[in-house]
Amino acid sequence: MFHMPIYRAPDFSQALFTSAPDATLAPVEMDGVAPQGFHSTSVFPEYIKVDGAWLLARHGRMDASIVVARDEAGAPVLHAVENRNLRTGDLVVLGRTENAEEGIYVHADCFDDPCDETPEGMNDKFAFRQGRSRETSFARDYDRLYERMRYDRDHGKIVWVLGPAFAFDADARHAMQVLIENGFVDGIMAGNALATHDLEAATLHTALGQDIYTQQTQPNGHYNHLDVINRVRRAGSIEAFVREQNLDDGIIASSVRRGVPLVLAGSIRDDGPLPGVIGDAYAAQTAMREMVTDATTIICLATMLHTIATGNMTPSYTYGDDGQIRPVFFYTVDISEFVTNKLLDRGSVSATSFIANVQNFIVIVAKGLGLM
Repeated sequence: MFHMPIYRAPDFSQALFTSAPDATLAPVEMDGVAPQGFHSTSVFPEYIKVDGAWLLARHGRMDASIVVARDEAGAPVLHAVENRNLRTGDLVVLGRTENAEEGIYVHADCFDDPCDETPEGMNDKFAFRQGRSRETSFARDYDRLYERMRYDRDHGKIVWVLGPAFAFDADARHAMQVLIENGFVDGIMAGNALATHDLEAATLHTALGQDIYTQQTQPNGHYNHLDVINRVRRAGSIEAFVREQNLDDGIIASSVRRGVPLVLAGSIRDDGPLPGVIGDAYAAQTAMREMVTDATTIICLATMLHTIATGNMTPSYTYGDDGQIRPVFFYTVDISEFVTNKLLDRGSVSATSFIANVQNFIVIVAKGLGLM
């Protein structure tokens, strides 16, 4: 049975914290340029001592500066701000230490998990199969994923980061569609390709010219996605195209009909692209961060660069609907161990990894939730 991991705040009565100085602040002197010696954030909760009190930014992220602002009552408030978004006059926290010496405390080991299944008294320094690989059994991970998704459907926000592989398979598209229709999707982040080929599948039953069920290449099929892009651009928007064609099949049409927001980040290799695809990389990053800011579960599937980007901008904690600090459940799924490990190499959140074909994964998830 699902139990939310319990957040353990630091004991600020300890001498470590009471004797610590207030953090040093310095003003930004040029837009987009942090003061020398700025403190850069991690994915963990980070407390800053201001006016003698230890404060936590409500929304964190990795590789940002901490700006100290004031609310209407004059009380200090912390914001994690990308350096490019700093503005002249912002007061930025300085310091490169993490254990309260400079009024900065990084609180890494902060959650107690009631669902931890480590045997009592288990403290072996050597044990087999401690990593995650293609030989790992993921059965219990699936069970815990179902429990977390059911909880967060009603008490959180579930964001999916999708590679185009979903659009190439009929069963995977259907599985994702039923997840959307049953409230397990609160936002989708993807690229031009996922949307293009899903709409191609909805209108022509192909993806990159191949039948999405038989995988048979169709005559002149290499034109199909280009024709679809052209038709959507003529309609003016993805939403208008879905309405004009009365589409009710697939990921994009279901998202439009249910009002699930899409963030489509473009790339240098895009065809078209579809209207609505964000071509400015930093505008896309901003839109992605806005979507993940209050996410409680994030599931990244078969898209390495989108996964790393999402991991970099996602903190390990957020606030639940009860106002309490809770973990962000982060999953990365790919057929390649290299891709799932790459996220950890980048210093991002400690994600639960599935080494799996994502088309099979999404069907298993839909069936495990009783939707197929």
